[in-house]
Amino acid sequence: MPIDRIRRKLVNGFACTAVSAAMLPCCLGRAALAATNGLEFKLGKVADGVFAFQGVDELMSAANHGAISNLGVVVGTDAVAVIDSGGSLIEANALIAAISEISARPVRYLINTHMHPDHVFGNAAFRQIGATIVGHRNLPRALEARGAYYLQNFRQQIGDALIEGIEIIPPTMLVDDRLQLDLGGRVLELQAWKAAHTDNDLTVFDSATRTLFAGDLVFIGSLPTLDGSLLGWLRQMDALAAIGAVRAVPGHGPVPADWPAALMAERRYFEILARDIRKAIADGVPLRDAVKTAGASERDNWHLFDDYNERNATAAFAELEWE
Repeated sequence: MPIDRIRRKLVNGFACTAVSAAMLPCCLGRAALAATNGLEFKLGKVADGVFAFQGVDELMSAANHGAISNLGVVVGTDAVAVIDSGGSLIEANALIAAISEISARPVRYLINTHMHPDHVFGNAAFRQIGATIVGHRNLPRALEARGAYYLQNFRQQIGDALIEGIEIIPPTMLVDDRLQLDLGGRVLELQAWKAAHTDNDLTVFDSATRTLFAGDLVFIGSLPTLDGSLLGWLRQMDALAAIGAVRAVPGHGPVPADWPAALMAERRYFEILARDIRKAIADGVPLRDAVKTAGASERDNWHLFDDYNERNATAAFAELEWE
């Protein structure tokens, strides 16, 4: 059945802690206080010691403060880890304030799941509070290559006020394959993946609660975006599904989601896209025409389909024509 075209509620279906600018801790200072711009931020409890913010299914804009991706918080007995910093300093500072409402422990780690602006534009706020930034081994190179473009392009998209103060800050702790982070009584298992959504995707698994922070390797409701490898993404889905989670926090979409059922719609979309593109290539359909019809049967199943499907089809065509 078709889904509603836009989901504007930030959080749906799980207990929330709401934080507004007025609730910011004094340690953030006046600049951080002003930087929240009145954004009301809600952290929902996903499991014991595990929380998430659910972004809106929209493009980044000044109106939504860039808060379109899901963010995570895991609390140990000694420290806190944050999964992704959001799409603006306003959002990042609101997240820091929300964390102070649920734990007095320090934020020791900020884990970036990949390079896209809605996941890393808040990094400067976490560097300011002393968090170590963790990411895929390819993330520094990717941010160096794309950073200037991101700042220029998103200044036009979200406006001067929201982009002010944003810096492209790479991780200083890199994950080559797997890495464990001990928060005290809770160990997070980080895994670096081969090219899929991007070439710098990272997942975070909390074995204590069997909760998987999947980053943008998992989209639910909002169309997956392809900036890495279609074939790589499809090939790794079985390995993703085999992670022993019972629930997942996707990069975009409802939180939490049952695991591995959360992968089903995304897998279907990519299999259909690959099938349609392969047929177009076999039939000699030129790229400009193929991208207009590939995956079209999925339109009513996804938010932002018309914003991203042709881009996905273009990337898929470029990859599959060389099979």
